[in-house]
Amino acid sequence: MAKRKSKSNGSEAPGWEGIYSGFILIMLCFFIMLCSFSKVAPNKMNKFVRSFVNSVDMFSGGFGFQSGKETSDTMSETVGLEEGLAPIIRQFVQMRDEFGLQKEVEYAISTEGLVLQVSDSALFDRGVTEISPKAFPFLNKIAHIISKSTHAVRIEGHADNLPIHTEKTPSNWDLSTARAVNVLRYLIDKGKCSPNKLSAAGFGEFQPIFPNDTPEHRAKNRRVEFVFSPDE
Repeated sequence: MAKRKSKSNGSEAPGWEGIYSGFILIMLCFFIMLCSFSKVAPNKMNKFVRSFVNSVDMFSGGFGFQSGKETSDTMSETVGLEEGLAPIIRQFVQMRDEFGLQKEVEYAISTEGLVLQVSDSALFDRGVTEISPKAFPFLNKIAHIISKSTHAVRIEGHADNLPIHTEKTPSNWDLSTARAVNVLRYLIDKGKCSPNKLSAAGFGEFQPIFPNDTPEHRAKNRRVEFVFSPDE
C-alpha cells in the first residue's frame, strides 16, 4: 500500500500546544494591561478593549455571535450608548470646564445611560437641602442641556454614612431625597424643563461609590447624579 504523501511542503503546521500557548500569552498581556490602569474613564476603557480585540484577533474569520434573546453583549451596549450620548457628553465637559468644576463634576457611562455625578459641595451648603445660589448658573446650563435633549433624566440624591438628625432632615434618606426633589423643582420652575421626562429619587448612604473610610471618600459619596436614560 502506498503511503500518503504530505502536503506540508517540508513545513509542519503548529500543533494545538503552540496555538494554546499563544492564546495564553495574549490573555496574559491583556490582563496585565487592565491591571495597570488604576483609574481610567469608562469610555477610554471601552476604546482600549475594542482596539485590543481587533489587533490580536488570531482567527481569520473574526469573532461571531449568534443573535437571540438569550445573548447579551454588555460591552457593545455600553459602546452604543456612548456614541448616542456623545453630544451631551461634549456639552457637559465644556460646561464643567467653563465653571472650573473638574474636581466636583464627573461622568460615567453604564448600561443605564449617561451618569453625571455632581458633588454636593457644588450645589448645596453642608447638611442643608436648599440649593445654594452659587449653583444657579450651573443648574441653568444643565437645564438647557436637558431641555434640548430627548432623553428622560432621573435625578438621584446620595449621602455618606455620617448620621444626620435635624428637624427638617432626620436621616440621610430625607436629606438625599429632599435634595433630589429640590433640584428637580428648580429644573422645572427656573429651567423650564418638561416635567414629563424628569424624576427624582433619594438613596441615602446605601449606594456609595467609595468606601466611607476617609473624609475624601465620604465627600465623593455626597453627590447628586443626573442619569440620562438611553432613547428607546
